Parts: sequence; C-alpha cells; structure tokens
Amino acid sequence: MSELPNCPKCNCEYTYEDNHIYICPECTHEWSIENIEAQSITDIIQVKDSNGNILLDGDIITIIKDLKIKGSSLIVKVGTKVKNIRLIEGDHNIDCKIDGIGPMKLKSEFVRKA
Repeated sequence: MSELPNCPKCNCEYTYEDNHIYICPECTHEWSIENIEAQSITDIIQVKDSNGNILLDGDIITIIKDLKIKGSSLIVKVGTKVKNIRLIEGDHNIDCKIDGIGPMKLKSEFVRKA
C-alpha cells in the first residue's frame, strides 16, 4: 500500500486519491499530484511573528498594534483575531480576511500567533 501525503491545508492524514487528484475528507481540499512536487511558500520562506514564533498557513493570529488602513477611515484594533492566514512573499507577507473589514495584507511584525 502506498503512503498518501497529508492534506497541505489542514494536515489531515486521511486523504485519498481519485482520478489523479488527492482529496481531504475533513476540509474538502483538492490538489493535483503535480502540486505535491512543487514547493509550497512555507518551504521557501520562513515567516515569524513579533515574538519569533514561526507562522504557517491556516494559523490564527492576533493584532498587537492599532493599524490604520490607507485610503480609509477604518482601523484594525489591538487584539483583533484573524483566522486562516495565508503566507505570501513580499513586504506584507500575510494575506488574510478580517471580519468587518475584508481582505488585507499584513506585516508579520504587527501580529503574534494566538
């Protein structure tokens, strides 16, 4: 029996293969076999929060400083929890969606792992 990879989204070990596509039964994430060979962003770069903890895709973070949003009067307040982050390359290396505000990119120096 061949060893199937864990789900890259939720790390579930109960994945199965269906017509050359891997499927996760817990989060319903689907990915192709070719994506397994490609490196993910977490293998290429290592993103750390303000305390030095390593961040991963899907982590929950907390904002540690009031952040003004350019071009808007909205402010992301201290203590705001953000779920299901995604790591990206660049100056603002966290891509996320904040409740009440919408999609945003954040710098890892202004967050801590919850």
